[in-house]
Amino acid sequence: MTQEEFAAKAGVGVRTLRDLERGRSRPQRATVELLAAALGLRGAARDEFLAAVRRGEAGESTESGVNLPPAPVLIGRESELSNLEAALRHAALVTLVGVSGVGKTSLAWAVAHRVAARHPGGVAGVVITEVSTEADTLATVASVFDVGRASDLPARLAGRPALLLVDAIERAVEPAIAALNWLQRNAPSLRVIVTGRRPTGIAGEYTWPVTPLECPPPSVVELEQVAQYPAAELFLERLRAVGNGDVQPADGRAVGELVRRLGGLPLALELGAARGRILEVGEILDRYGDRVLDLRREARDGAATTLREAIAGSYRLLEPAERAALRRLAQFHHRWSVELAEQMLADWKPGQSPGSADGTGASAGGRDVVAVLDRLVGLGLVSVRGTGATRFWMLDMVREFAVEQSELEGELATFRDRHAVVMARYAARTAPRLVGSQLREAALQLDDLNSDLRSALVWANGRDPETALYLASKLPRWWRLRGNDREGRNWLRRLLDDPETAHADPTVRAWARLGLAQLAAEHGDGLAELGELEAALVTFTEHGRVTGQLAARNQLCILHQAYGNYEAAREHGEAVLRLATRHGRTRDVVVAQNNLTWHDIRVGDLAGARRRLVTVQRLAAEVGEDRLRALAHANLAEVARLDGRYPEAVAIGRRSLPLVDQLGDPRHKSRVIGCVALALAQAGRVAEARSTMVDVGDPAVVELIEAYLALAEGDRTAAADRFAVAADALAGRHDVRDVVEALVGVASSTDDPKRRRQVLSELDDLCQRSAVSLLAREKALLDR
Repeated sequence: MTQEEFAAKAGVGVRTLRDLERGRSRPQRATVELLAAALGLRGAARDEFLAAVRRGEAGESTESGVNLPPAPVLIGRESELSNLEAALRHAALVTLVGVSGVGKTSLAWAVAHRVAARHPGGVAGVVITEVSTEADTLATVASVFDVGRASDLPARLAGRPALLLVDAIERAVEPAIAALNWLQRNAPSLRVIVTGRRPTGIAGEYTWPVTPLECPPPSVVELEQVAQYPAAELFLERLRAVGNGDVQPADGRAVGELVRRLGGLPLALELGAARGRILEVGEILDRYGDRVLDLRREARDGAATTLREAIAGSYRLLEPAERAALRRLAQFHHRWSVELAEQMLADWKPGQSPGSADGTGASAGGRDVVAVLDRLVGLGLVSVRGTGATRFWMLDMVREFAVEQSELEGELATFRDRHAVVMARYAARTAPRLVGSQLREAALQLDDLNSDLRSALVWANGRDPETALYLASKLPRWWRLRGNDREGRNWLRRLLDDPETAHADPTVRAWARLGLAQLAAEHGDGLAELGELEAALVTFTEHGRVTGQLAARNQLCILHQAYGNYEAAREHGEAVLRLATRHGRTRDVVVAQNNLTWHDIRVGDLAGARRRLVTVQRLAAEVGEDRLRALAHANLAEVARLDGRYPEAVAIGRRSLPLVDQLGDPRHKSRVIGCVALALAQAGRVAEARSTMVDVGDPAVVELIEAYLALAEGDRTAAADRFAVAADALAGRHDVRDVVEALVGVASSTDDPKRRRQVLSELDDLCQRSAVSLLAREKALLDR
């Protein structure tokens, strides 16, 4: 007989019969009688069949007192096994919850086998079916513990610890809970492990959400490393099981991407790997990567289960308001925090700007957001990873399912509008902390939501350009830190030019204009946005925005200095110093003093530069501005070198290197190493200079060092040539002082009178154009 024929003849469900054949459950007494009748068993054959069921024969018991299928081999669950083993020492009821296919049953089996020695009363399991009643469940429990009736169970255990596994409680929740309550009252030495999609709610219950297996991050692409992550390990094992063990090293990236798309869900990994009978890994990714919800499992009875159906089972357990909350939260692409969830779920009307206030604190039909998240986590629809604020995340396929439901409800566009506003407000709160001691933390917080920020920007650009402009205006400093200056500039240019943003808040447009100039300056095109920068300053001044005025003037100072308008740069720097001092803005005082240091050096006032830098160090320490303190320390080394105090320059430079290294800016680090190498070369410490210059990444600075080394070795001709090469390479850069130094080197090293006159003429012209004064040491070299 087929399963369908046997089930029909016995009068039982096909699913019940399938669970029996797989060893996932033991039949109730009435079911055994029906099966025996359907098989036509009589006399001794019937008696033997009934006895075999009671004894748990047919290979179901693999160790004394354990009436369960053999323990499965688990991947990536060792930590959970240890935690659950510990939990069973204290809790009488442990419930494993999660979406279908996450591996609850396998984990429960493994735990039960692991703790079997601590339960001399026996270890057994039952599976709940859709037609289970309280009486049926209790009768089955009695049967698996080899007693005739549930009332005999207390005497059978006699106070000895025993363990019962109750699988798939969601199939008949109320009868199963009633049976568990009876067992708790009448057999207190019996501990119970339950698997289901939600907690039972029984007093004293310990709930353990079962999460998917860990997936490799996108940065891991080598197959050997990818395979070390549990999700990939399980996927590759299942591939081998279906006969596809020939995965090549070049497939590492595809394996990693596929298991991430499958969310690390064991059922999804197995369904994906099953396609390996026909397809290669890359082909599985191409065919199913964007529609993992459609992956299906065909049962022997012809029934099919898709991942969509598996998730729908948990979704249906939610109340309507909780379903709406899940659909809203599905707009997040990565991790989120309680605060972000609260804003996403708060009352909000389409059309509200990011800067306007709306309700927070309540969500999903008036329920507290914490209670909503707890409910979603309890059902395995939301997971918790890590300990930071942004620790909540949604399995990709759960997100896709929830987005599908939002589309069906006709609310997806509204929810995406809300997500864009939430992300704009998050950026507005976080971006101001991209300074001082908070810089690293704030940058990482924005990094955590990188995909959400980009998604919100793309969506709002087409739907609500004013919100997109507000969001983009908050991100320039982050874009600069992460090397995305060209991308950020393109966004700001597009949004400022959009006619729909013409009437946006003038200060928002001013911040966008300022960001445009800052980003353009990062790739040497700041002059093209000078008009936007000056317009931003006018707007900030008209509206009395001190922070904006300071930021715009600082950028004007940097921009004019970079393009040779040194007096204008100095004027803006001094204006910043006056404004910041008047308003008690210590950090801005530090920035202004640091910028004005260059102008002291330009006019040859090294003592004044040194005083400013000492002030910068002191004030930067007071406000926790580690970046500016480190740069001031490095600049002190340069001032000492320019003043001819080479040992001091080397000592200060070496002390500043660890501080600068922490900034994570290779350009500044290379500059400090170059300063140390130059001072060593100028001091005649040739061997040390050569070993140090290996780490100098700027070829022009290397040429300058080589020139000083040639001088130290007595080769004036080579030195003059090296200085000339360095002068050409340094021309047009931010710091004209470097070019002056190189030209002084050429003039003081060459023995050719004609060449010397030509270089001196070039040097005089440069000094006049840039208002740079020669240092005392440089004048002495030229007078020789």
